[in-house]
Amino acid sequence: MNLQDLIVISPEVQSAISNNKPVVALESTIITHGMPWPENLETAKRVENTIYDEGVTPATIAVVGHKIRVGLSAEELLSLAQTKDVRKLSRADIAHALVCGDTGSTTVAATMLCAHLAGIQVFATGGLGGVHRDVIETMDVSADLGEFERTPVLVVCAGVKAILDIAKTLEKLETLGIPVVAYNQDTFPAFWSSDSGLKAPLRMNTPEAIARLVQTRKTLGQNEGVIVANPVAPEDEILKQEMEPVIAQALSEAKQKSITGKAITPFLLQRIFELTNGKSLATNIALVESNARLASKIAVQLAKRS
Repeated sequence: MNLQDLIVISPEVQSAISNNKPVVALESTIITHGMPWPENLETAKRVENTIYDEGVTPATIAVVGHKIRVGLSAEELLSLAQTKDVRKLSRADIAHALVCGDTGSTTVAATMLCAHLAGIQVFATGGLGGVHRDVIETMDVSADLGEFERTPVLVVCAGVKAILDIAKTLEKLETLGIPVVAYNQDTFPAFWSSDSGLKAPLRMNTPEAIARLVQTRKTLGQNEGVIVANPVAPEDEILKQEMEPVIAQALSEAKQKSITGKAITPFLLQRIFELTNGKSLATNIALVESNARLASKIAVQLAKRS
């Protein structure tokens, strides 16, 4: 068995990679676990179109039929968006899903791994996983953080998911030696909110500068991933002081129901959607599109320098 037996890259994505054209990877967990039907499919299409509009090729990633699929067709996107009980795959789960033939959507960690295997340098997502607020009791730290230590993919996000302990997550990333760059501001964003109240470790203001950072790190032999935290636009955000009581209530309900592990993030996102009367979903969609746009601009600059 070799890698070609396990990974299928769509002709469009393979052509772009082979010809050194810019490609942006996209996760599939946001389709299966992050949004309800039909908003999940509509958002997936809108995000891909945002990337196309920048002259870049999108590559949504999922595991289907014993294969890692890099670049889903319209039919495959539709099927994934409607499939129930899709497995949520991180690094630890991919091989098992491939062997068992399970349909699985990829988290940040799994998408980074698969993108790197396919030769894709840039990935756009919504928010990162991180250190959970009850980490002292649960020791729950997302595998997303460890993946940055292993995998040289640049990830554009809207910061760490606000349901997590952002300060502890930033401390963990510093320990791992992961560069965390805020785009065009000095503070670190908090997913639905543009400002977490925490200072960002680094700041850069242009896609060109970020591309130079990636190149410089390669020259230095630094092979970790890079985080670019892109704040949600002011007209789309929900202010931190408005979100915190909602998050606290959702977390309390999750604890009462003994919801833990991989199930907790989908539960919290759904509950927060309900408590904000859908506003959190609208913000989520806006920030994912914004991240895809910035990731595309960075991918263009990286392709020019390759």
